[in-house]
Amino acid sequence: MGYEPHGFEQRLRDKDAVERVLMVDGPVATVSSACISCTPATMRCYMENPVAAAPSEPLEWLSQVLVEATRYGASDVHLRARNHPILRVDGVLRALDDRPRLTVERVAEIGEAMMDTRQRAVFAREHQVDLSRGFKGIGRVRANIFRQRGTVALVLRVIHSVVPPLTSLGLPEMVAKLTQLERGLVLVTGASGSGKTTTLAALVNEVNLTQTKHVLTIEDPIEFLFAEQKSLITQREIGVDAPTFHEAMRAALREDPDVILLGEMRDIETIETALQAAETGHFVLATAHAPAAAEAVNRLITAFPAEAQAGVRVKVAQNLRAVVSQRLLPRADGQGRAVACEVLTISALARELIADPARIKDLPEVLKRGSVQDGMLAFDACLLALVKAKRIAPAIALQYASSANDLRLKIEGF
Repeated sequence: MGYEPHGFEQRLRDKDAVERVLMVDGPVATVSSACISCTPATMRCYMENPVAAAPSEPLEWLSQVLVEATRYGASDVHLRARNHPILRVDGVLRALDDRPRLTVERVAEIGEAMMDTRQRAVFAREHQVDLSRGFKGIGRVRANIFRQRGTVALVLRVIHSVVPPLTSLGLPEMVAKLTQLERGLVLVTGASGSGKTTTLAALVNEVNLTQTKHVLTIEDPIEFLFAEQKSLITQREIGVDAPTFHEAMRAALREDPDVILLGEMRDIETIETALQAAETGHFVLATAHAPAAAEAVNRLITAFPAEAQAGVRVKVAQNLRAVVSQRLLPRADGQGRAVACEVLTISALARELIADPARIKDLPEVLKRGSVQDGMLAFDACLLALVKAKRIAPAIALQYASSANDLRLKIEGF
């Protein structure tokens, strides 16, 4: 499905079904046992709905909810006691108020049914656990099971069974060209829910479809499952196939990979090993949480103690090849979301700036002044292109722009 599911209302063909969906303005925390707190414009309380356990076995019931979530194009499903199931559709929380509110016991049953023996032990010890599992006819689901206010709660993310083609994501052509790299580190950054996992999966599958490589993925948990085409693909899950990202990365260097997908760089040991892998001739794809490409580079370095940063700067400058930073924005037609991104290709000048602590602050300017031919795309330039293509509204572009005044002048000028 990629980044642009069809509009929520359009997916609900049944008029009654549309009426059953509750729009929520605000975080899930506003949901109480009595009603859902909304703005006056969207407030619809359901005091008359009793708290009741849903019928059927836990996983059968969950499968039904996931089918419904998939039909609506939901990215996430929230399950917690004394609330209806809640979906996130195109970034907005909406409750399935036609389904009974969940009891404390029912949510605990669902969580228990989702976990295997190892995961139950982790949950008992840490009061939270990440996992993924497949559901027939739906695909894979990533789940975080945790405790809140003394009860079990779940957040599930639907991972569609088919890896979307890279060309379907709306990313600039220069991103696809990154799959031709033989070595080096490429970062895909953005906030949670910005589509980083989908982009990485599409990049890996592009390699799979076009090149004879050994691709090794290290994930927590495994999300997309790849069907081998031209490439040999090894998928390792933390906690199941390897104890930690660091240990899996160390082992990866002995497992003859050409391409390594690293789901997350959680600690300096993992970052060090990823840089080492890039340095020794591997192509490494990884994610990072950063709002912008230049900021991602800086965070990579400052994750290390001050006394180690000089050496890390040199390694990052030598081995980083590109940073893709992305966000999902509402489409102008209301039919889902469009991806907006910036791409920082590490040129000779960018390499010099990264290696110099006094000049790294100039990276955003290099990105802004760079051209598409140089592999550079500033975020505001991408926003302008999306407005020109009528993919997003000018007001949305200005809301997310780095320099709203400059972008406004450019929008008014075309």
